[in-house]
Amino acid sequence: MTAPLTPPPPPHEPSPHQAWPPAPGGHPGTAGPPAAYGQDGPGMRTEVREAAVVTVLVALGGVLLGLLWVWLAPRVPLVGDVVDGDWVVYLKDSEGEQAVGVDGTFTLLALACGAVSALAVFAWRRRGGVPLVVGLALGGLLGSLLAWRLGVWLGPADDVLAQAKEAGKGVTFPAPLELAAKSALLTWSVAALLVHLGLLALFGPRDPEPYDGQGPHPKPYQGPSA
Repeated sequence: MTAPLTPPPPPHEPSPHQAWPPAPGGHPGTAGPPAAYGQDGPGMRTEVREAAVVTVLVALGGVLLGLLWVWLAPRVPLVGDVVDGDWVVYLKDSEGEQAVGVDGTFTLLALACGAVSALAVFAWRRRGGVPLVVGLALGGLLGSLLAWRLGVWLGPADDVLAQAKEAGKGVTFPAPLELAAKSALLTWSVAALLVHLGLLALFGPRDPEPYDGQGPHPKPYQGPSA
């Protein structure tokens, strides 16, 4: 005589009104991650305000770049002469590399300014964000423009004929300070973005690990051992 075969009882399912057990570090009845994980930043309004401050401060650094450029850039020597009663000006050393040195000096100084500004912004706000990055890049471009115009204004006069007449025939005088490679104006912004990106990758905040609120998953049933 055999006993009737009865199916095993179905697994118990919690009712909709039954609360889940409390998650580690959470509160009863909650299954989501901690509230701190839901914060994405200080808010767009605060980020835009901070980006505006960064833009202004970085752009003002162009004054320092312009002064250093005037001080450190090599001078291009010119010589005046009188031909058929008219003054002409020509390069004293036609094969000289002073003009290239002027652009190179501006580029190297802009690289240094970009690295310093990125380090200062990262030390102030140890995070990224589109407004902050845009403010850093825009400030670098404005600072380069300010440094370029300030250097031209503080450098030798633009009227080379007047300088040649004042100096005299055959006397060497410096050429106006010019930036032939206008692409150097982007050096500050590019350097700042690269350095800031590198600092974020090395020392920036890390995203929290995903949390599904279900706790540790049970191991699958392996069956009776032999």
